[in-house]
Order: sequence, then C-alpha cells, then structure tokens
Amino acid sequence: MDKLSADIETYSSVPIAKAGAYKYIQSPDFEILLCAFSLNRAQVQVVDLAQGEPLPKWFLEALIDPEVTKGAYNSMFEWLSFSRHLGRELPIEQWRCTMIHGLYAGFPAGLSAVGKALGLPEDAQKLRTGKALINYFCVPCRPTKSNGGRTRNYPKHDPQKWELFKEYNAQDVVTEMAVEDALRGIPVPEAVQHEWETDMRINARGVGVDMDLVRGALDLGNRVRTSLLNEAGEISGLDNPNSIAQLSEWLEEETGEEVVDLRKDTVARMLGRDGNSAEVQRMLEIRQELGKTSTKKYDAIEAAVCDDGRVRGLLQFYGANRTGRWAGRLVQVQNLPRTYTEPLDLARDLIKQRKLDHLRILFGSVPDTLSQLIRTAFVAAPGNILIDADFSAIEARVISWLAGEEWRLEVFRTHGKIYEASASQMFGVPIEKIKKGNPEYALRQRGKVAELALGYQGGVSAMRAMDVGGLLADLPDEEVAELVTRWRQTNPKINQLWSNVEDAAVQAIRTGNAYVPIAGTGIVLQFFRCCDGSDDYLAIILPSGRALFYVQPEIGVNRWGRPSITYLGINQKNKKWEKLETYGGKLTENIVQAVARDCLSCAITNLEQHGLPVVFHIHDEVVIDVAPTGDPAKMLEQVEQLMTEPLPWAPGLPLNADGWVGEFFKKD
Repeated sequence: MDKLSADIETYSSVPIAKAGAYKYIQSPDFEILLCAFSLNRAQVQVVDLAQGEPLPKWFLEALIDPEVTKGAYNSMFEWLSFSRHLGRELPIEQWRCTMIHGLYAGFPAGLSAVGKALGLPEDAQKLRTGKALINYFCVPCRPTKSNGGRTRNYPKHDPQKWELFKEYNAQDVVTEMAVEDALRGIPVPEAVQHEWETDMRINARGVGVDMDLVRGALDLGNRVRTSLLNEAGEISGLDNPNSIAQLSEWLEEETGEEVVDLRKDTVARMLGRDGNSAEVQRMLEIRQELGKTSTKKYDAIEAAVCDDGRVRGLLQFYGANRTGRWAGRLVQVQNLPRTYTEPLDLARDLIKQRKLDHLRILFGSVPDTLSQLIRTAFVAAPGNILIDADFSAIEARVISWLAGEEWRLEVFRTHGKIYEASASQMFGVPIEKIKKGNPEYALRQRGKVAELALGYQGGVSAMRAMDVGGLLADLPDEEVAELVTRWRQTNPKINQLWSNVEDAAVQAIRTGNAYVPIAGTGIVLQFFRCCDGSDDYLAIILPSGRALFYVQPEIGVNRWGRPSITYLGINQKNKKWEKLETYGGKLTENIVQAVARDCLSCAITNLEQHGLPVVFHIHDEVVIDVAPTGDPAKMLEQVEQLMTEPLPWAPGLPLNADGWVGEFFKKD
C-alpha cells in the first residue's frame, strides 16, 4: 500500500492544553496553516494554506482512499483536523500513529524526545525554535501599541519567521519517517492497532456533562473560598492569609513554635495539639478547609466541554508505555475522589440551585461535598442510562493465575473474599470467623494491607504506604515485617514467580531466550533479547501476544551482590530518559498490570461489538452510555457477562465483574 506521511500546523483561539484537541478543532476560527507531507518517502512538500495555496487534489483523494495508509506523529490530531477541513469524518482504520509505535516499543512520548532516545542525528530532530514559532503563529497574541493592537500574527507580520516555520513543519515529517525507520524491527501488532482505533472512537464519542452542576459547584466553591479568606484576614490581619510564608510566620508568633511546613498532615497534627488559642485553632481549621476547596476538576470540565455538552479526549492510549495501560487527560478521570455523600440526588440539586447554607447544614463541609460530587458531573445522554461495571480484584486474580497459587484461585472461583481469605491463611483463623461483629474481623484489615502491598515483592515500607487507615501505625517495624513474612509464607508460588521472572530476564539478556511457564495452562511468558544493529531490547511476550519492551538492557550487580537488570526508560521523578534498574517483583508488576490491561481491552472490544458504547474507562472499570432497551438490571447482567467471558489466551483465569445502573457517574 502507499504510505502518506503528514504533519500540520494550525491556528485556534481555544487553548489546546486546557481544552483539548476536540474543542480546539471545533473552534469557529480553527484553520490549517501549513501541511507538510511525503508520499512513499519522496521529498517532503509543504503547502502554505495560510497564504492561499490549496491542498493538491491527489492529496485530498488520498485522505479517503483505502489503498493509502495515512500516518503522523500523534495522528489523532491530523485525523481530526482533516476531518474538520473536509467536513466529514475520515476512516480511522486507514491511519497509523508513530507516537503509539514509539510508546509500544518502550520509548517516550514527544517527537523530539523519541528522536533523542533513538539517537537520531540532530538534522532528523525537531528544530529547537519550533515552540517559539508555534507561540507566534498558532495562538492569539496580546494586543500592544507596537503590534498595532492586533490579536493574531499572520505570515505577513514576519515573513522570515514564516519561512522558518515552513522548514520546521517539513522537518517534523522527516523526523516522523526517521522514527518509523528506527522502529521497523518492532511492528505494532494488528490487535494493538485495532485497540487504538477503538480508543479513537471512544474519545471522539465523549461523555455528557451536567453543566448546571459544574457551574453551581464553581460558584459555591468561589463563595466558600472568599468567605474563608475574609474570615482568616480578619482574625490574623494578614494581607494574604493563603500565603504559606505569611501564615507560617503568624503561627510561629502566636504559638512560639517553629512551623516547618503547612502540608495536610502537618495542619492536622497542629489542630490536635493542646494549648492552641481560639484564633490559632480557627486559622488552622480554615487552612484545612481551604485545602479542600479546589475546584480544578470542575474548571477542567468547563474548559474542555464542547458545544454539544460533551467532554472528549479524556483518555490517552498507551499513556503508561511500560504496560500499555491508559492514562487520563484533561479532567483526569483516572484520579477522581470517591463518593460517600448520601443522598446524592439531593446534594446535586442543592449545588445546581446554589443553596450554600442548605448544603452546609445537610452535608457539613461544602468543599468536601463538592469534591466528592465531581464524579456525578458526568451524565448519560438525555433518555439514556449509564451502565458501570468493573473487574473485581483484577490484579490479585491475574498474579494468582500467573503464579498458579491454587488456594487463591479457588477463592476467586468461589466467594472472592481475598482479604478475609488472606488473613485466614496468614493467621490460621477460620475464614468464617473473620466477619463483622467478631473480634477476628480486625485481621481483615491486615490481610487487606498485605494484599495491596506485597504482591510485587514489597516489604515493610510498602505496608506502611498502603496502610491508609493507619491501623498498623502503632505496630513497630519488627511486627510489620512479621506480617510480610506470614504473607510470603502463605503465597510461596507468588514468591517463586518473582524469582522465575527475574531469572528469565537475566537469562534472556545474556543468552537471547528464556521462558516462564504458567502452571496448568500450557502457556508461557516468553523472554527474548534482540540485539541486531541499532536494535537492542528485551521483550516479554504476554499471553495475549502483545509484548513489553525494555530498551538497551544490561546486567550488572546490585548492592546485595545479585544480578541487577537495567534498561533505558523515563524516570518518573525527573521525567528524564536515563538508565533505570528493575528486579523480579517490579517486572512481575509490569506483567500483571499489562495482562490486566489486556483483559480490559478485550472487554471493551466485546462490549462495543454488542452495541454497548463505552464513553470512558478507569483502570479496570468501564462506563457505558446507552438507551435502555428493556430492564436495566438485565442490561447490567449482560455487561457483566460480556466482561467476564473466558479469554482464549488466558485459560483458567477467573474473572468477575460487578456494576450499577444510573443517570450519573459515581463510585458505588
């Protein structure tokens, strides 16, 4: 097939970083300024649409020709833009995305970043001046006397910059093709390509938003914040009582004690201190309340909502490029507060009616209530219902299956109470006794923390981090370490899985191949190293056929004298491309999360094929917006059944899903 590589530069008055590509492109003043392209690796051409040059007829025909594959870096943007330009939705299955190709192969996002990581020469990377040129031509400018009061820069305002911008546009296509060439040895599987196409359709579909609720929440949040700041100013006399520096100094003067910081835990600790004056106590309470008054999520919805009342582009395919899991964008649906407020309908109505006093009297803290109800801003289309379903304990099920830990698999085949069952195994207590009302029920929390913390070779620090309720806070490290030992003793095959995975990775890096069998399935995790010319990576082939990639793997020695596996990747702390270290537990975590992700992807495909349109999803949870065609409870049963159908590549993996039906999103 012919391959058309393209890159465009565009203008819109909508800020794309806050509003997202969909609203940006829907803006009435959106336009394509430049279009660079190459057909079958021919010399790159640039069409200057901003100055009246038309796109060639053959190019326009190629955009809809099924015999021509279209590609770009982050091709979602080009696909949307050309669809807007032509006034019709272009067939997404004809497009390929170089960014997804790079992410699949274990490289960072960003054309310049992946070019550097691949070691492309400087002339095959983006011009460093690109950002300045985009800021000059692609976004509105501030009117000044010197620019004649204009709000936009056109080519005529700086012809020299415009010519440089055209070079920059062309260079993007050169770099994109160079990235494709460098990744030729790691093709994107057809299954992953189809997943990407489905993801594009889901993002384009979007989800409905209750803008009355959003605007009510923004108004109430601002009123509460203003009231608290005014009260704090009257108490303290500070010009800006929200200033950490000013408030810290005031508190030190009032209490005579040093204030190191004003983080949430510090403020909570200071609030519980005896001897606080009424003024100090109230200032600390206000500080605590102000910490809850953020309306950023509501702000994000308001910025991104399109004219039809839907928010689009909430998901980033392969956002976690080590495992291939999705990441959140714009509103960050992957990280929304839980919903405990009841009754939700009444709270939502009071927010929409902006009845601040009623909301405070009935539900207590207004900021906390607003925070909890952010989920409920996402609603079904008029006349539709939302069906929500999520996998139960998916990572615990997957690691049990991979390890062949039979007692755990039996739990998941039957009652599914893994926290109680884990506590029963750890402490030798019959599971029947671990129930509410019995003193043994306290063991459930220890089993829960152990389950959440220890599956990937975690220890005492992992237990501390997962102990959100603080129930282990009074235990010394020695007793927490004993819990770690008990959990590992009851899960010997998971312990063995960590060792098997690490040994296989080391062997594959050294010799080229290794495998880890999945007990009782006839399936293996295959590890192999490709070291051919510029290609050098460790691949782990998952049961689904998808692979995880680790670039430029090496074996060294860690501080305990054991083989140390390193590879090049993005350091999550400093976001730099650098050498990272891994081990059996961490590799196991990557594999488990990747398999869980593949379970979700199969479920999404299954639901879509049965006419159940997904509008967004979160880790192991799907949200469907559909017209009720019968008993909603029966529709939920169908969704749960479709999500848990046996997977041909995961025989014996016990899946379970639970959900709810309603008109707005919530955490059940």
